[in-house]
Amino acid sequence: MGHEGQEVQLKDALVFLFAAGIVVPVLRLFRVPSVLGFLLAGVALGPHGIGAFVADWPALSYLTISDPRAAAPFAELGILFLLFLLGLELSFEKLWSLRRAVFGAGSVQAALSALVIGGAAFMLGQGAPAAVAVGLALALSSTAIVMQMLSEEHRVAGPVGQTALAVLLFQDMLVAPILILLGFLARGGEANLSTLIFDALLQGALAIVIIFVIGRIVLRRAFRLAAQMGGRDFLMALTLLIVVGAAVLTAGAGLSLALGAFLAGLLLGETEFKHQTEVDLEPFKGLLLGLFFTTVGMGLDLASVWSLLPIVVGGLVAMLIVKVIIAAFACRLFSGERSVAVETAFLLAPAGEFAFVVIAAAATGGVLDAQAATVVAAIAGLSMLVTPLAGRVGRKVGEALAELSAQEALSIADFSSLTGHVVVAGFGRVGRTIARIIDVEGADIVALDRNASLVSRERTKGWKVYLGDAARPEILHQAGAGGAAMFVVTVDDPNDAEAMVRAVRNVRPDAPVLARARDAEHARKLFEAGANFVIPDAVEAGLQLAGRALEEFGCAGETVRDRINAERDSEYRRATVAAAKET
Repeated sequence: MGHEGQEVQLKDALVFLFAAGIVVPVLRLFRVPSVLGFLLAGVALGPHGIGAFVADWPALSYLTISDPRAAAPFAELGILFLLFLLGLELSFEKLWSLRRAVFGAGSVQAALSALVIGGAAFMLGQGAPAAVAVGLALALSSTAIVMQMLSEEHRVAGPVGQTALAVLLFQDMLVAPILILLGFLARGGEANLSTLIFDALLQGALAIVIIFVIGRIVLRRAFRLAAQMGGRDFLMALTLLIVVGAAVLTAGAGLSLALGAFLAGLLLGETEFKHQTEVDLEPFKGLLLGLFFTTVGMGLDLASVWSLLPIVVGGLVAMLIVKVIIAAFACRLFSGERSVAVETAFLLAPAGEFAFVVIAAAATGGVLDAQAATVVAAIAGLSMLVTPLAGRVGRKVGEALAELSAQEALSIADFSSLTGHVVVAGFGRVGRTIARIIDVEGADIVALDRNASLVSRERTKGWKVYLGDAARPEILHQAGAGGAAMFVVTVDDPNDAEAMVRAVRNVRPDAPVLARARDAEHARKLFEAGANFVIPDAVEAGLQLAGRALEEFGCAGETVRDRINAERDSEYRRATVAAAKET
């Protein structure tokens, strides 16, 4: 009695929680990014996936989300939380430092992408208004997917994260002008476009000023009052009020919801409540963003895509190529580094969630016909689905370009005639620590590392470190392996460490080789490979903690040292004996 709608909503909630709690974690076992996992879950569990067979097999309704529209408001909250938390991590000074990329790279990327894609649509037979709509729909990127991927990889604060954020912020500021332009096209030019855009910009600026004034005057005081009177419950309520309220203000002015949430995060990030707010919102952000990605997947009509497959796939490939080239050019022009520009371009190449808003507005206004709207929506949806893959490809290409550009400047000099020096394979945290200590005693050090940016940075500090793989005999010869006094292998990857120890042992059977291991088992394998002395990280951490525990119990310092040294000898002897038995 009157509960049918509620039952459907509860069932849909259970299906989504099943996807979030079981399906996506299972996909993570196969190294599928969580963003792609939620997108695939949406495709499978939506009305165009399993839901398409419900009429023939009604029992399948319990495995599908019946009403995707009911989840849309909650999915929107996920985007707001994401942008709010990104704002918390930044500052106004940092944002100001990005102004060149925001207005430079952002404007060039958006304008050229819309122009080229729109021009292609016009050449394929679309009218001028429809071509403009297609260009604008596919020119922009997905803030939610790109920033969530970078957030999961802890790379938002890095060069690629900052460049991508700058371009995406500019794209968010284009929402109002684009929607106004579409309305103008739908009315056939009856209104004055310049007046409409001026009014929209004025409303947007007014909304931003209101957010800043409230944030500067009221925000800190309101949070202090909530903390004093009610603790975390009231703080959570106030946080939600700030996020949603700022989003509503910018949306009411014609700007994007996400822009308001981002500004609110910037303001709150300058208060002492920043870290508590991050901790409180993080779980909600992840779950609601998952819901957003699921709804995107549910909107992908597989039947329509299949019926127009050649056109959709051709359009998808062409769009990705065009946008990668344009975004790389724009980011290179204003960010400077080629590897950063290319990797960012791959992230920005797929379309974003705003494409569906533009398509719906253009179709409703008669600017875009039904078939063209279906094709453009399919291209946008599929491109969002491949964003994680594009990000991975972009990262690989970026790393390759970084290594290529650094190869000549950082390539190893010829130390083949050098004698009495120490070759350090791996110049990360552990390698640098060893180098600093033995450098004090006057040791000559030649270090090798495969990370081009690390090599470049450490060389500016005066270290004799070069780009090269210590598992390659020719690199070892150039590093002076023939005359080296000893070799120290510090890399933490087990396979790389073993390969380096074996290579060193083949080149210099008589030289002492010291190596770092993850644990006792890894230490045994390094001994088998030919290392003379191995330090297992896990064993040493356990010994140090045990020594501290004995001191807390009141044991004398000498007793503690004797006990720890005896245990250390026992552990190392066990690893050495095990290696000897294997060989």
